[in-house]
Amino acid sequence: MEILRVEHLSKVYGEGENKVLALGDVSFSVEKGEFLAIIGPSGSGKSTLLHILGGVDKPTVGKVYMNGADVFDRSDDQLAVFRRRQVGLIYQFYNLIPMLNVVENITLPCLLDGQKVNQEHLKELISTLQLEGREKHLPSQLSGGQQQRVSIGRALINSPAVMLADEPTGNLDSKNSREIVELLKESNKKYQQTLIMITHDENIAVQADRIIAIEDGRIIRDEVNRK
Repeated sequence: MEILRVEHLSKVYGEGENKVLALGDVSFSVEKGEFLAIIGPSGSGKSTLLHILGGVDKPTVGKVYMNGADVFDRSDDQLAVFRRRQVGLIYQFYNLIPMLNVVENITLPCLLDGQKVNQEHLKELISTLQLEGREKHLPSQLSGGQQQRVSIGRALINSPAVMLADEPTGNLDSKNSREIVELLKESNKKYQQTLIMITHDENIAVQADRIIAIEDGRIIRDEVNRK
């Protein structure tokens, strides 16, 4: 079942001589539960694409459909709700709130959305993320790997349709990188949540179901990964 479809997506920044084409006529679709890796050199348009998929940035031309609905056929307020409920964003930099503890950071999307926290789901996430015993810790009391686990929990708390991860292991050592990727893969399989991950790490990319390679804002390769 198709969960995401991108049609003729382009993104241009600036005007005249300062015009920069970040994405040019990008089209693809993603199946529910698929793990898709997006690779490419720095400046190729990967992060721009991810931000558009998540409703953080808007395309210059083109359409993005999630669950059959046009993502950008919404007001700014409706887009904010879409991001909280339909998309789980995970960044290289953890973006945790320094004065909030682990549980408060994880449940922040629920609180911002005025939703009651599903305590059973929260408890399961805390266990899956191996954060038991650290529920009351502040980000400054956690290692980099633990902080990234919290950011993953925050992305998963509302059970989003799609998880978007932008170089989620970029600030981690090899051991923590492996563990974070395994956690994301486990969530992908356990909750049937579609995972789209930007990565420079070929060892991570080859674990995906499919790889899309982008160069100069255009797709140059789209292939199923033969594991």
